[in-house]
Amino acid sequence: MIPVILSGGSGTRLWPLSRGQYPKQFLPLVSNHTMLQDTLLRLSGLEGLQPPIAVCNEEHRFMMAEQLWEIDAKPAAIILEPVGKNTAPAITMAALSADAEDILLVLPADHVITDINAFHQAIHHAQRLAEQGFLVTFGIVPTAPETGYGYIKRDTVQQGVAFNLAAFVEKPDLETATDYLDSGDYFWNSGMFVFKASCFLNELAKFDVTMLSVCQKAISTAQVDVDFVRVDKDVFATCPSNSIDYAVMEKTDLAVVIPLDAGWNDIGSWSALWDVTPKDAHGNAISGDVITRDTENSFIYAEHKLVTVIGVQDLVVVETKDALMIASKDKVQDVKHIVDQLKKAHRKEVETHRKIYRPWGHYDLVDEGERHHTKRIVVKPKAKLSVQKHHHRAEHWVVVKGTALVSRGDETVLITENESTYIPVGMIHSLENPGVIPLEIVEVQSGSYLGEDDIVRFSDHYHRD
Repeated sequence: MIPVILSGGSGTRLWPLSRGQYPKQFLPLVSNHTMLQDTLLRLSGLEGLQPPIAVCNEEHRFMMAEQLWEIDAKPAAIILEPVGKNTAPAITMAALSADAEDILLVLPADHVITDINAFHQAIHHAQRLAEQGFLVTFGIVPTAPETGYGYIKRDTVQQGVAFNLAAFVEKPDLETATDYLDSGDYFWNSGMFVFKASCFLNELAKFDVTMLSVCQKAISTAQVDVDFVRVDKDVFATCPSNSIDYAVMEKTDLAVVIPLDAGWNDIGSWSALWDVTPKDAHGNAISGDVITRDTENSFIYAEHKLVTVIGVQDLVVVETKDALMIASKDKVQDVKHIVDQLKKAHRKEVETHRKIYRPWGHYDLVDEGERHHTKRIVVKPKAKLSVQKHHHRAEHWVVVKGTALVSRGDETVLITENESTYIPVGMIHSLENPGVIPLEIVEVQSGSYLGEDDIVRFSDHYHRD
């Protein structure tokens, strides 16, 4: 069985922590591991598990690779989507990358499951059904009339532990959701699936031959770069956009649903995160440097500053280095409207944090003015920035930890702690960490234009333009 990890979401409902270039699946929200890492780690103990296939946005590729490496998960492939086309094309490309008889365990990268034994038992049941040719999904046994989830309606016909699948239903209003709960015939849609690669592809060929054809061409013409499978953007852009629910599962006669009661949560909002986070005696879920007084049933997250909260209840307070959000817990779904406003205003806070991650490490913009920026740069051991130049800015580098190998023009110099160097405007240069500990430098940029697009790359280890 091959885990297929879907990591295409943007997680905007968890802004300001989750952002376009650093969405929630790459964040450690409920444990010391990221949600992506937890998705794979909770599979530990399943027999016959093969290396995973991951599907992610092209811009997230280095985070995906590094986070898999951190938990020693060697992927069979990391398929890069140049544009988002929903779940059906992503799963199709994964199925085309596997052998026909392989069983695929399709999992979103951003869910929480607390009862691992129940989850493993459901997977065993699903695997047996998949070997018989069924396309299996898991329906979460509902605990409340939830209006934020889609639902699955079961049929009365059973296949052992599973029911035939009758229909997928969009998010209902409260009255309808209450009727669903009372009937006992509806489950929350988990977005998790188990099936044989060939069975899924055969069913897709019946219902959307165009999608299958485009995905076949995309995979056959893709460029393979170590673990990355780089799909051609022009080819993939012609693919129809659809979910697996409506492209295949609702149309096929082979779809079945297994009820799953395993402490599942998709962390779709700050209130959902409050639900699964340990709380103090007053019902507060607290992270970071926080002091409360007369405060109850609140979620308070402090990333950078001391946060004090007095005399409130049912609030969500989230502080990052460049943003602060305060919301009533019953209104946190409306954060999507704030994100929309930020997008319309072309605010960088919707896409990036102050700390920016790169394949070679990260940097933090600690100060900025009209003609200067100051950054703290951390370069991973043996990593190297691209050979580059800038038309409008000069750079001053001061090493505060480690050793830097600096190329500037025709010379290459080794500089260590408390030493510095200067890169004039227009000079070709590069920065490398030849050591075994992280390199930390303070960079002061000065010039008439300090945008990140003022860069001309001559060579790059990570194949960036």
